[in-house]
Amino acid sequence: MMSKIFFCIFTLSLFITTQAQSEMYELRTYEMEFFKQADLLHDYFKKALIPALNRQGVLHVGVFEETSEALPKKIYLLITYQQLQAHEDVAIGLANDPQFKIDGMPYSTASQEEIPFKRIESTFIKSVSGFPNLVKPPENSEFFELRIYESHNEDALRRKVKMFNDSEFGIFEDVGLPTVFFGANISGNQMPCLTYLLAFKDKEEHEQAWSKFGPHPEWQRIIKLEEYANAMNNITRVFLKPLAYSQL
Repeated sequence: MMSKIFFCIFTLSLFITTQAQSEMYELRTYEMEFFKQADLLHDYFKKALIPALNRQGVLHVGVFEETSEALPKKIYLLITYQQLQAHEDVAIGLANDPQFKIDGMPYSTASQEEIPFKRIESTFIKSVSGFPNLVKPPENSEFFELRIYESHNEDALRRKVKMFNDSEFGIFEDVGLPTVFFGANISGNQMPCLTYLLAFKDKEEHEQAWSKFGPHPEWQRIIKLEEYANAMNNITRVFLKPLAYSQL
């Protein structure tokens, strides 16, 4: 049994490593404290962190909040790196950026009582060959859908990623499901899983696009294939809206 588990882990690692992938995404989720204003965090993102990331060559930093009134409130920060090593390089660059230190002073010197969030969850996601690069959505995109697909083991996730690479990306394009990024998670909760982000003008456009997905002939064909049976066992959906200073 253990040898089978190790084989699956090795297979998934090899699969992720050998695909023609060129980007790594860090998705940070800030869980906000009850009854605390988020101005300190927003100012830090807008005036310090995002400009500093841009100076390091990191473009199109996305900042979102959930469309619902669910509690605790969460803020999502999406950062794109060319590769995993670039994350460390950028961190070093930020540490040596004097302007970042000045601009980020109100945040870095804030007391425990002033910090508006309870915790930060960081997930790393590696792009796949069928969708290797982030695509900036149109300027009028105000309704985003974050989706996480969980699989029961690494081989099932490999098959689900293959399903996207071979067919589902084409279906998405046909029915109007514009993808911002897509990748297989290499760290974080809910693994093994994949994560992707869709962008729409509004909720109506979102609903119209998804209504075309199920009946699509290619989807009806591939869901009957034994190769893709039991490739996914859970879906998490989060609806987001971009903040005014988001670069996505």
